[in-house]
Amino acid sequence: MSDNHNNHIRKPDWLKIKLPKGDNYLKVKGILEEKGLHTICSSGKCPNMGECWNAGTATFMILGDICTRSCKFCATKTGKPLPVDINEPEKIALSVKHLNLKHVVITSVDRDDLPDGGAAIWATTVRKVKELNPGITIETLVPDFGGNADQLHLVIESAPDIISHNLETVRHLTPQIRSAAQYDRSLEVLRQIAASGLRAKSGIMVGLGETEAEVLETMEDLRKVNCSIFTIGQYLQPTKSHLAVEEYVHPDVFERYRVTGLEKGFTHVESKPLVRSSYHAEKQV
Repeated sequence: MSDNHNNHIRKPDWLKIKLPKGDNYLKVKGILEEKGLHTICSSGKCPNMGECWNAGTATFMILGDICTRSCKFCATKTGKPLPVDINEPEKIALSVKHLNLKHVVITSVDRDDLPDGGAAIWATTVRKVKELNPGITIETLVPDFGGNADQLHLVIESAPDIISHNLETVRHLTPQIRSAAQYDRSLEVLRQIAASGLRAKSGIMVGLGETEAEVLETMEDLRKVNCSIFTIGQYLQPTKSHLAVEEYVHPDVFERYRVTGLEKGFTHVESKPLVRSSYHAEKQV
């Protein structure tokens, strides 16, 4: 990674974001605040929050908002998490009902402090959301559970429509960018998801110093484990203490990646500067 001189790269026009507003946005915001629920939309400072909340989709973050890992790209708080809220699955399911969502994405912080990595709460949340919201489709964006196949299997057994686990970056940048996670372990998580018969999805950020050849190699690696949905977005530095942006990748390159991904056999590829892993998730089911 280069030093801070890259903080001064001027953000291009295609990354200008409209501030969130609108009735539905305010309704979603109100319900989430009232129930004391966390979304990765807010915690991760997502650029699409206004668009998604106005469209009636939100990405809930379970198991608190404090992560046991401290990845160099991520805006989520890190530290010692609070005790697990055993009523959280019910709260999430009721909020999905109040919001009248047709599709929901659920993610979590890493809970390496818990004996089961949070897998039981994960499985209960998926089941409870289905129970109270018949006909809903669910995507789960899961951690790697430290490579524990039994914990992952608990989530698989709850049978969401899509299970997503992000590689986040190319192989050679993984040790610098992700804390505790390993590239091959993440591929194994995705292989297990696909082998179970569920749809496996993954995503990466670009602009961290990777080459185009490395992005294509990552696509190949994902296709080898039968990952079928792929997202690519521009890395944006959340705060001065996070990694600097190495490059703002041009929209034409993102389009090239999208076309190449489809040629390589992904059923769905979202590839644009402002794409985040749950962007347009409802269209991928």
